[in-house]
Amino acid sequence: MADSTRPGPGELLTSLVPMVRTLGLVYEETGPERAVLRLPDLPEYRNHLGGPHAGAMFTLAESASGAVVLAAFGDRMDRAVPLPVHAEISFLKVAKGPVTATAELGRPAAEVTAELDAGRRPEFPVTVAIRRADGAVTGEMTVRWTLRPHG
Repeated sequence: MADSTRPGPGELLTSLVPMVRTLGLVYEETGPERAVLRLPDLPEYRNHLGGPHAGAMFTLAESASGAVVLAAFGDRMDRAVPLPVHAEISFLKVAKGPVTATAELGRPAAEVTAELDAGRRPEFPVTVAIRRADGAVTGEMTVRWTLRPHG
């Protein structure tokens, strides 16, 4: 049974990372295998083409990756801190309007946890697709995360 007093991954990420609030990111789905976040279409977030600025899309995608990581490993934060160690983004098409980022955990959470339990510092990928409202993929990101043990 879920603990209703424990904040969800979206609430936790919003409280830990002020930039999430600054951009007004909306959590549409958060789970241990997949998270979906939306960046609203606001004039102050737009670039010279009228679409979302590259930095805003990067933050959206990285935040989606963080949401899935917190959903998968948030119950282990007393033992390890999740940290991104590498990120790569590709911009494939012009984005216009609101965009969503769908992040998916690239390794089974149980496998990552087993490495942590064995005293290692696991690394794992999270892949992210950025989409326009019409469903077209406008960007892709891969973030490599680690769980760094405390101490």
